[in-house]
Amino acid sequence: MQNDKKEIVDLYIPRKCSATNRILTAKDHSSVQINVGLVDEDGRYTGEYETIALCGMIRGKGLGDDSIYRLAKQKGCLKDIETTGTSASAAAPASGAQQ
Repeated sequence: MQNDKKEIVDLYIPRKCSATNRILTAKDHSSVQINVGLVDEDGRYTGEYETIALCGMIRGKGLGDDSIYRLAKQKGCLKDIETTGTSASAAAPASGAQQ
């Protein structure tokens, strides 16, 4: 709720799950809030961060890792990982390969 000066005056603002938009209740003891630090081009921490909150249901289903990865990409905290096209299996010949 806001007052006449457009200031938020609520005593309690509940957190919401970033993945499902569910309200994180006080009884959801398996919910977590993670701050993902932002880095510059050199890989140094800038002092800024993005907050990701996950409810216990997401963590209980084993979807926490996928949700954090997806949300970090959406918020711009994580760039796409590009493969170089060279893998360890392609670089080394198989044991039965002719030379």
